[in-house]
Amino acid sequence: MGILDRRAILIRRMSQGVVLWALCVALTGCGLLIDAVERVIPVAANEVETICERGRVQVGLAVEPFRPFVFPAIWTDEGARVTGLDVELVQALSEGLSQRCGRPVTPVLHLVRFRELFRLLNESQLDLFVSAVVANTPAPARAGVAYSVPYFYDGGISGITKRGEVRQQVSQAMRAASSTLPFASAVSALHDLTIAVQNDTAAHHYAVANLTANRLIVCDSLPAAFEYADAAADRPIDVILGAQPVLDHIVSHVRKDWSLLASEDGRVWRLTRDQYAVAMAEESYHLRWLVNDVLFQLDEAGRLAQMRRRWLEEDYAFPRRASTEGLTFDVEKMVTHYMQGTCREESPP
Repeated sequence: MGILDRRAILIRRMSQGVVLWALCVALTGCGLLIDAVERVIPVAANEVETICERGRVQVGLAVEPFRPFVFPAIWTDEGARVTGLDVELVQALSEGLSQRCGRPVTPVLHLVRFRELFRLLNESQLDLFVSAVVANTPAPARAGVAYSVPYFYDGGISGITKRGEVRQQVSQAMRAASSTLPFASAVSALHDLTIAVQNDTAAHHYAVANLTANRLIVCDSLPAAFEYADAAADRPIDVILGAQPVLDHIVSHVRKDWSLLASEDGRVWRLTRDQYAVAMAEESYHLRWLVNDVLFQLDEAGRLAQMRRRWLEEDYAFPRRASTEGLTFDVEKMVTHYMQGTCREESPP
């Protein structure tokens, strides 16, 4: 073997050594880089463990009354209180969290505008919120929101009116609607009527999607819709659309001059069949598992059915229940939030 051959072999072996050394350095560098990335972008924490550590769960409720799910807040000698089916549900969820955490978990209630609940959840200022929230309402503002299993099954969008001719128009449309699709039936029943809805609710999104030919009045709350209807003598509100259980409670206990739209045989007119659920952030997988487990246990024990009967069927004075069993809430900015707001006409898209 000549000198040139030995030199070629030596160069080849040196090249292999350099490559191996470079690989080792690269692998070491990759490890360091991975460690650095993990330190900069940590793995998301278990949100249930976070709640357990701080001993508080941040809960949102609509400041606008959704009777009997959320009643208007009252002020007692012990401070501000709020009550309703959804408030009792919050208490039950807090009990479930306390059992899971092995320590008391206190619900911290934030009463804000319904439309703000979705924003606060996406900004991680809330862990969850309830307020007769429909789980099957498509809307851009609800992106990134996930829902629990239902805790209330017999919801849906319905309407109320205080005009006899409107009741007759809807009743006639119901009689002729057996072969039509729901939205076609709604268009027929509500032809040429002025519709009022609460902003960002399921009824609002339904009206925008299906009732484009109607004059639409969008209000900050249902009380604001009633105030607008009482004051608008020139172009009155014909129908207020909203959650059927809420409207039923209002016309039965608060505004008896209005009535639910129904057929001649008394069957309530519905546009949708909805289920109400607890809303959480889409990535809150651990919390959603826990909430679903609590709701399952409440359902199996019959407590959910008892809660629904207690708030929807019994006779009671909600201020008394609020003072004896209601929850306290964050009263910061409450004066501004508690104003019922206004109404405005919304042009079709």
